[in-house]
This record gives sequence, C-alpha cells and structure tokens, in this order.
Amino acid sequence: MTLRLVEFVVAGNEASDLLPVRSAALLRAYGARRGFWTVLDEGPVERCLALLLERDDGEWTARHVMADAGAENGRTEDGEALAHHDGWVYVFGSHFGSKAGPLRPRRAFVARFREDDAAAGLVPVHVVRNSFRLHRAVNDALAGSPLTLLPPGERVRARFIVETLARGTAREKRWVSRLAPDDLPLNVEAAAFTPGGTALLGLRFPVTEAGEPILVEVAGVPDMFTAEPAWPRALRAYVLTGVTPPGELTGFRAITPTTDGGYAAVIGSIDALGKGSVLLDDHPGGGDVTSRHVHFRLPGDASEDAYRLVGESVADLSPFHHVEGLAELDGRPFYVTDEDHRVALWVG
Repeated sequence: MTLRLVEFVVAGNEASDLLPVRSAALLRAYGARRGFWTVLDEGPVERCLALLLERDDGEWTARHVMADAGAENGRTEDGEALAHHDGWVYVFGSHFGSKAGPLRPRRAFVARFREDDAAAGLVPVHVVRNSFRLHRAVNDALAGSPLTLLPPGERVRARFIVETLARGTAREKRWVSRLAPDDLPLNVEAAAFTPGGTALLGLRFPVTEAGEPILVEVAGVPDMFTAEPAWPRALRAYVLTGVTPPGELTGFRAITPTTDGGYAAVIGSIDALGKGSVLLDDHPGGGDVTSRHVHFRLPGDASEDAYRLVGESVADLSPFHHVEGLAELDGRPFYVTDEDHRVALWVG
C-alpha cells in the first residue's frame, strides 16, 4: 500500500485516534470538504481536541479546538479514544498510568461534546471521572470470561496495582475499594459504539496468554451524563483471533465501524519501546511489533464460542510501530501515527 504523508504541528504534541467529522455545519464553518477529530495525548481533555481538515481547495490544515470542561477543567489527562454516538463525540481516557505506574485516577474518565458546537466557538465538554468504576467493571468481566489472560508480571503488578492501592489508602481515597490485589491494569486505546448503543473498548493491555488483543463490550456509557447518572456495565469480553503472529503480543490501537456492519481496527505493540515501560520489562515480546490493519465482525448469536472474533488482515503497516488512529472514508484508509511534537496523517 502506498501512503501519502500530511504533517501538522498542533500545540506541539502528538495525536491519538482519528474520527471522521460528521457535522456538515462544522465542515462549512472551516470551508472543508472532509475532516477528522484527533485527541492530543498530553494534558487535560479540554486542551487536547484538534481537527485535521481538508479544505475545499484540497489543502490540509489543522485547528486546535478550544473547549471548556467547567468544574472539571484541568482534572483529566491522557485521552486516547474517540467515538461517535447519537450526535455526540465521546472521548475515553486510557484508565492507565505512566509507563512505570501507578494507575492515575485522572486518566479514568469519559467526556463528550456536541460536534455541531465546534462550529460556533468555545466547545462545552462534559467530563465524568469514574474513580476506577470502569476499571472494576472490566476486571470483573475479564475474570468471569472464558479468556485465558496473560499474567501481568511481578513488576507490573507491584507498580500498577500494589502501589496504586498503597497511595490511595495513605490518602484515604474512597476509590481504593474498587481495586483488588489481583486486578489487571487496563489500558483503553480504542473505542466504537455499536448500533445498539453499547461501547466496544479495545484494550492495549491486558492481552490473552496467546498474545491476542481483547475487546470489552460495555453498556450504559451515555447514562453517565444524565441528570441522575448511572455507571456503565461490562457485558462481555471478546478475543480477536487469527491476526497475531506466533510469539508476538498485540493489543488494540484503534477501532472504527465500517459500512458493511463490521469493524476495522489497528493492532500493534502493548507499549512503546525506549520509554521506560514496566510492561515491556515483564513482557519484552510486546514491544518490537509493527502495526496491522484488520477487520472483524461481532457474533450474531450467543453460542459457546461467540467470544472468539475471527479477524481478517487488511494491510500490514510495517515498518510503523505506532499507528494510533484509523478511519475509512470514501473507500480510502487514513491513519494517524504517534510522532514526537507533530501530527502525521497518512492517506491511502
């Protein structure tokens, strides 16, 4: 596959995920014929929204979008995944921590905003921090699933779980009741809503014992934002089979719905090389892994093996190790890669 590179500088930061703009009003406001949302993965969510736009004359431009999260300004970090649902753009935090741990409550959030609002100036963003409630729900779903998970490793458990519990206990945080010593740290890197309104969360970690990526279906995400909020429920966990080479560990990096009713995804390394990752200290086979563009469908029944999703390879994205976002638009693939101090959009 031949890809064309379009480079941007947006607030001096790199990008995560890629979500097509659906709002005609927003495109008109910028004189654009197409565009994508991305989220910059350092800083609070209200400072990290950006648009990558192809103007009517064919030139590409980037816009750093100003937003306001009200009382939650400055209280989030590490937005990783974007998804459309019912006129809203949702932003999911990683629910993870730094490369060396511990877990960070600021990363356990979901935010949303109306896409049309971005055509008119400062964008109101509603942020809900869940204080590890989603961590608890997903860990319980994984523990109750038929999946055989890769053990996290002693350093991972010590840095991400034991240290988080110790810090929370010392600071008398109520969220410590939602963590357990045998939990797995979650790294949410991808998200997409189903036609039924549930959210598919693609995990970069954990993975299965065979090194295959895991997807968790969650209900009730929009209910977090109602006048009387309720917390999401993890319904089931899936494993994506057939696309991970033997001996490698691959996690989800991006997910997007496709026009045929299925989903496209990028899978790749469980963490970045050369950045002091405790995950890679315990699992060195999960770092030097190039990205792949794959396709899958959710099962149409509740059979015994319905948790196994059969993946199909679309494109080997070698030599890229760090594809962070994927969109399929007008029959063409678009990818965004994690680059130092720039945003790199690759057009198929």
